[in-house]
Amino acid sequence: MAGLIVSVSGIRGIVGETLTVEVAMRFARAFGEQLGKGLVLVGTDGRPSGRMLKHAVCAGLNASGCQTMDVGVVPTPTMGVGITALKAVGGIQITASHNSAPYNGMKLFGSDGRVVPATVGEVVKKRYESNSFIHGKWSEAPEEARSEDVVEKHVQKILAVTDVEAIAKKGWRVFVDANGGAGGPIATKLLNALGVSAILIGEKADGNFTHEPEPIATNLSSIGPMVKKAKVHAGFVLDPDADRLALFNENGEFLGEELTLAIAAWARLEEKTGPMVVNMSTSLASENAATRFNQPCYRSAVGEANVVDLMIEKGAVIGGEGNGGVIDPRIGWVRDPFIGMALILGLMTRKKKPLGDLVREIPIFNIHKDKIDMNRNSLEIWYERVAEAFPDGSTDRTDGLRISWEEKWIHLRPSNTEPIVRVIAEAPTMEEAIGLSETCKTLVP
Repeated sequence: MAGLIVSVSGIRGIVGETLTVEVAMRFARAFGEQLGKGLVLVGTDGRPSGRMLKHAVCAGLNASGCQTMDVGVVPTPTMGVGITALKAVGGIQITASHNSAPYNGMKLFGSDGRVVPATVGEVVKKRYESNSFIHGKWSEAPEEARSEDVVEKHVQKILAVTDVEAIAKKGWRVFVDANGGAGGPIATKLLNALGVSAILIGEKADGNFTHEPEPIATNLSSIGPMVKKAKVHAGFVLDPDADRLALFNENGEFLGEELTLAIAAWARLEEKTGPMVVNMSTSLASENAATRFNQPCYRSAVGEANVVDLMIEKGAVIGGEGNGGVIDPRIGWVRDPFIGMALILGLMTRKKKPLGDLVREIPIFNIHKDKIDMNRNSLEIWYERVAEAFPDGSTDRTDGLRISWEEKWIHLRPSNTEPIVRVIAEAPTMEEAIGLSETCKTLVP
């Protein structure tokens, strides 16, 4: 049985086994004590178990003196928008992201509408593990706040920065697979408002996944033929909590997640130039978007919170991760596929081209992702060996070891959630990317 994963950004486990209502209430209570009194939003991603867990989460927050507002089934980025719009002190999104149906979890948000940074999360984690809480007085139990439509607030925020009239005039048709996650209702609202004709499947946010939730090629073999048959100009696929966006072209060919940020960044930087931030494992295709406009592209450690920290520091106008996560500060500090859709549709409109034609203008690189089991006590020895094997590369130790050249790179880093080390390489050809990875693996102590 997989164990409960407790990290600085939340928890995740199998419902009824490692993640129980008792665990959820205790973790919410730990977070509530960190926040202090105030309004806290609680949302879910559509999984049936979310209905049960949210009552435990609200009870834990109430026991800490926090007032709660159940905002219903909402995407993770909508939670961030809602927190800032309603001036809440924080939020808890009940989601297991791209994990399979038996899983669920809790993601923690601060008053700034972003996932809590590691420093805050570590305090919450320690308080949860100590199982020592302050008990409030019987007379201080807060009432639940009346729910507000945070989805509409999210949609309006995107429309305010989008050329709605121009997109509507083009008569675009798109295909959207929400896969029973939280993104169906807001995708419907947004695309209708943009005047885009949308064919949606899995739009009901009921947690009924018709394929494995992570939007990667191996899970989406059934989607390509549907996109082609629909005769659309672009295909969009969401994960359950709707913070990742994968793409198909008009011919039903899978473009992946890496190109999502590359195209969205191109669109945004064409509107307004400025710095861009991605993580250490994001494709050079995204970095190329910054190069196109002679703008700097900075790389952070892997993880949304790390990307956001560096975006704030550098004053970035766009950022994100290669897993299909687009972060636009105008909307919020959370990976947001809906501003991603709007940016891509806007670029299609300005260039008068369907998605596939835009992609042909982007340099394509090949990423090979692998993982190995190894003793973490040997990591530093391994890093030294790999660095010595590639003396002509540029070395970065921000997050594990990354060695880069002009058109290729290799990144070695221990996983935060599994007892493995990830080996990720990118190069102009898949053969070269695999070669980089295999060379590193031969050097394991």
